[in-house]
Amino acid sequence: MAASPGSPGALRRAGNEEFRRGQYGPAAELYSRALAQLEAAGDASAEERSVLLANRAACHLKDGACSLCVADCSSALELVPFGIKPLLRRAAAYEALERYSLAYVDYKTALQVDCSVQAAHDGVNRMTKALLEKDGVNWRQKLPPIPTVPVSAQTRWSVPSAQASGANTPPATAPRGEGGGNVPLGWAESPGVPRTAAGMERARVLKEEGNELVKKGNHKKAVEKYTESLKLNKECATYTNRALCYLSLKQYKEAAQDCTEALRLDPKNVKALYRRAQALKELKDYKSSIADIKSLLKTEPKNTAALRLLQELNRA
Repeated sequence: MAASPGSPGALRRAGNEEFRRGQYGPAAELYSRALAQLEAAGDASAEERSVLLANRAACHLKDGACSLCVADCSSALELVPFGIKPLLRRAAAYEALERYSLAYVDYKTALQVDCSVQAAHDGVNRMTKALLEKDGVNWRQKLPPIPTVPVSAQTRWSVPSAQASGANTPPATAPRGEGGGNVPLGWAESPGVPRTAAGMERARVLKEEGNELVKKGNHKKAVEKYTESLKLNKECATYTNRALCYLSLKQYKEAAQDCTEALRLDPKNVKALYRRAQALKELKDYKSSIADIKSLLKTEPKNTAALRLLQELNRA
């Protein structure tokens, strides 16, 4: 029997559709309405509510409302402890808030749940570096306790479950466990695309095929390869590679958009900052272009290409 238009299930699916379209505020509102209905009915399962809270958290994360994301993820984890998606989303939010110790704990906890999630490995590496810089060699002594995940909660998320349908999760920005050494700020499961070794390998092959096409100067075909790769794995390098192609094709808005996605994953990525600055220059948004170059130069103060572009922008 199909769900009625205003039922929690229908609201959740409508929220998923809004999320897919990048309408994160309306999506969050739909998830909130579904939650309210479930709670009013008094028969909502913990899992249903946890899924909706995690979905709404993904919306908050996309909109930069990191504190709201933390709150929803924490509520989701109270209902269903050690959920991989709320853990990763909360870790990403903590990282954006520069609460590195708490992000470290969540990334480490996620690895106990599923040791194959590359995003969690990458997050641990980033947080280790940040905490070492912040607190010195004794940084581990200042960490909050890392919970022990019971064996019953340790799963292989690459195996699709009955609860892994697109109805339960915002479709959108990434399959489970992004690679590329980047924080999954928009991390959300794509419907029907569980993270599998075969999928990740296929994404890598497609990216390499795109790289070869770039070498041959076939940027239009390379864009197609990178687009297919990104459907399987949202990787920073793939976004910056596709941005390079868009620059060559004079599709400057698309180039800037890809660089923005890359910077969501890696806020200090030099290629993304430089290529977005190039795109913004062509779009005559000189102020934003200069801001990107200045951000880049904080990381690489002697980057000659960036210094040259800055000179051009100052003359523009």
